[in-house]
Amino acid sequence: MTAHSLPEHARDGGPIVRDDIEGAVTAAELVYDDGSTQVFDPDGTTTYVERGRPTAGEWYVDEQGRFCSFWPPSYRACYDLEWVLESGEPVGVSFRSTDQGSTFVGRYRR
Repeated sequence: MTAHSLPEHARDGGPIVRDDIEGAVTAAELVYDDGSTQVFDPDGTTTYVERGRPTAGEWYVDEQGRFCSFWPPSYRACYDLEWVLESGEPVGVSFRSTDQGSTFVGRYRR
């Protein structure tokens, strides 16, 4: 994702709205603080890699406009997403669990 494709209403810490979720999560591989990585594909698949071990899952936007993920066999979670910007440029996505309130940040691999 480039600043040219960043929605005008985006601001650091601001919500990523339904229409912007796909572009935000598929823009680039995300790298988390613990070194794990994740790729979200436009077809709704995702691969999370922790300590070299990949795990396949799915992602989608639910009827309430929230980002959700499914990890077989039965784990589902939904998150409120927020922009992470530096100098007006998108550098990542913040995920806040709608159930537990925990937050983690993925930064775009450049």
